[in-house]
Amino acid sequence: MSGVQCLQLDVGNSSAKWRLMSGAELIARGVYRRDDEDSRTRLLACSDVVQAIWIASVASEEAEWHLAAMLEERWQLRPWFARSEARTGTLINSYQQPLRMGVDRWLAMLGAWRREPTRLCVVDAGSALTIDLVAADGRHEGGYIIPGPSLMERALLLDTDRVRFAEEAVYDLAPGTSTAEAVRHGIALAQAAAVRVALEQAGEPRPRLYLCGGGAETLQRLLGGAGDWIPDLVFDGLEVMAAAQGRDRDPM
Repeated sequence: MSGVQCLQLDVGNSSAKWRLMSGAELIARGVYRRDDEDSRTRLLACSDVVQAIWIASVASEEAEWHLAAMLEERWQLRPWFARSEARTGTLINSYQQPLRMGVDRWLAMLGAWRREPTRLCVVDAGSALTIDLVAADGRHEGGYIIPGPSLMERALLLDTDRVRFAEEAVYDLAPGTSTAEAVRHGIALAQAAAVRVALEQAGEPRPRLYLCGGGAETLQRLLGGAGDWIPDLVFDGLEVMAAAQGRDRDPM
């Protein structure tokens, strides 16, 4: 897609990250929220000459329909929605029903696999913490889905009347000396421990660790700097799948 302007979106349940590429060159990036008019304006003003729109989405069908309609009205292009597959290239899905795997997980694995086709542990730290293992021959060994920090905190505050705090506290592994610290540090301990136990459970050869998602930088710090933090890993996987389907050669 040399020179072709391609708008790529990574759509979650509450917001979407987007980036505009011209061939291999990053032109612009941002965050879109459906109820935020400013973010909508910035997205729709990113370019007048978008020639392809690729989307990775874990949002509802209704949210996808609204997004697709908005983008098609702006650029007269029908977006392509990536979906998890039984196999993409040499990466093989373990799910009997591949479509039931969140496409963000599949694309993150694809992005990591393109970088290094070896045994992998791919961690996406977002609303949920997902941990996926890939064998050296490209087989998905399986994975874990764990509530992310915000979901853990919300569940704790909703279901325990006496756990309340107003002060801020960062995520850290030291024992907390206030309720705020005890909650945040406990969540940090759970997130970091989940990744460490998953790596231990994986056995040998030890997988190469890749991290992505909004909480990946914090998680990497909690893990003592372990792994490779690749913020655009899902976008990278989106490009891999598009290439496998020939969309990089035919943007329309």
